[in-house]
Order: sequence, then C-alpha cells, then structure tokens
Amino acid sequence: MKPVNLAQLFVLAALWGGSFLFIRVGVTDLGVAPLMALRVGIGALFLLLMLALRGRAKQAFSTMRERAWPLLVVGVLNSAAPFCLFAYAELTLSAGVTSVINATTPLFGAIVAYAWLGDRLTRMRVAGLAIGFAGVLALVWDQMFVHDASIAPISPMSTTLAALAALAASASYGVAASYTKKHLMGVDSLTVAAGTMSAATLVLLPFALAFWPAGAVSLHAWSAVLGLGVACTGIAYMMFFHLISVAGPARAITVTFLIPIFGILWGALFLAERVSAGMAAACAIVLVGTALATGVVKRVPLIGARRTQCAKESKA
Repeated sequence: MKPVNLAQLFVLAALWGGSFLFIRVGVTDLGVAPLMALRVGIGALFLLLMLALRGRAKQAFSTMRERAWPLLVVGVLNSAAPFCLFAYAELTLSAGVTSVINATTPLFGAIVAYAWLGDRLTRMRVAGLAIGFAGVLALVWDQMFVHDASIAPISPMSTTLAALAALAASASYGVAASYTKKHLMGVDSLTVAAGTMSAATLVLLPFALAFWPAGAVSLHAWSAVLGLGVACTGIAYMMFFHLISVAGPARAITVTFLIPIFGILWGALFLAERVSAGMAAACAIVLVGTALATGVVKRVPLIGARRTQCAKESKA
C-alpha cells in the first residue's frame, strides 16, 4: 500500500471511529431505523452534490441505471444492514466495545476474498491479520471489566444478541468488499458511493417512517445525525470505495483494525471515557498487525535475516 493510501486509511479510521460515538448519542432518541435512514440519506445527498459540483452527475446517473442491481446489493450489504445491526448493538454495548467487534471485519473480508476471488494471502499478511485480531481480543478483555455507568444493567442474553448483531455487521462488510471488487470494479468510486447510499436510503426509508419516534428529538441527537451523514458517511465512503479500487478489498477493510483506536481516543477526548494501560498496549498490537496485513511491512527484519542465514547454511 502506498504512503498516500495509508494516510487515507488513517483518516478513514478516524472518521469511522467517531461514527460509533455519534450512533451512541443519536440511537436512544431516534431509534435504529430512523437514525440510519437519516445517516444514509444525508450521505447520499452529500455525495450526489459532489457529483454535481464536479460536472459528473449525468454520467453518474447513467452508470447507476446500468448497475442498479449491484449498487442495491452493496447498498444493503455495506450500509443499510450493517448500520442497523451496529445501531441495535449500541442500544446495549458501549461505543468502544462495538467498534472493537467491528475490527473483525478484515478477517471476514480476507476469508471471503480468498474463497471467492482467489486473493493470495501471504504468510506475513496472515500473521498480520492474526496479530491484529489478537490486539482486538486484548481490547475486549480490557473493556470486559470496565463498568460503564451510562449503560443500564443488562442481561447476558441481551449482551450476546448485541455482540452477535455486531459480528453479523462485520461479516456483511466483508462480503460487500469482495462483491464490490467483482461487480463494480472500473466504476468511479464517487459514483459507487453515491449509488449505494441512495439505494440504502430507499431500502431504509419505509422502516424509518414506520418507527419514527413519537417524542421530541434532542439537539445532541440531531448534531449526531449531521456528523454521521456528512463526515462519517459522505466523506468516509468516498474514501473507502477509492481505497478498494486502488488497494483491493482485503487491504481496504483493514481500516477496521484502526477504528477501535480512534473510537477509544475520541471517547477519551470528548466523553471523558477511561483509557487504561491495557488499552494502549492493545492499540499498539493492532497497529503492528495492520502494518503487516496491509503490506506496509513486507517482512520482519530479524525473521528475514534468520531465514536468509539458514538458507546459506543449508546450501553450504
């Protein structure tokens, strides 16, 4: 992965790390379907505006008509379904824990890309995925013993269902990445983003109207909606589909290894959430795993040197 793409990966992680905080703020007032419909609707409007400003709206709409079905599938798999699943999970789980579960996406993505697209997994990339997942487990372990006073006592069954919903969302992202590569490669990334967000809006709109909250919605919730729609959806998805096109799906979705780091950071800065030494250590492990899984680090120097020496000795 090129340095510029790696920088985009970090920016994208920062945006999506913040999305879990925005969801936590907005879902209590608005509910799952209304919040997510507003998110994808605002995101779609933002992306369509970007197309218009760049003078590419006519061409984009023509492409959307031709690729309507693939755009609808990706809109459901990559937006409508996982967004709602994560919002449901955050009715029970904290933003930090949910963002950590989201980091299992590259595992699903790598497996799907290998089985479906035949993407090659080198030993070092597999090691990176394993190390990154170990960092995620360390984060989960650290947070399991933290009492969050903002969350009401919940039953083990509710916790299990919430965790399964978050895992299902991660799996959906993994399938969507490979589906995008197989059926939407060559399509402009901004067109893909706008088309999938528009499709997700159409899918979620009936549910949003059916479950619209009867009570007043707070200003904080509306602010969260705006942040989710513009920054965490419109801008973020432009970057995400661009990364898929230039770096491939398996590498692009390793962004989810970095999301918990930013989720915890934003929580500490803006919500005064606890950050422990265990969290910091786990985040460092995640960073190492991401570097290996994305190909930024091609090999571990000491291991490579040892293998070279062993090869020379065997020849001798």
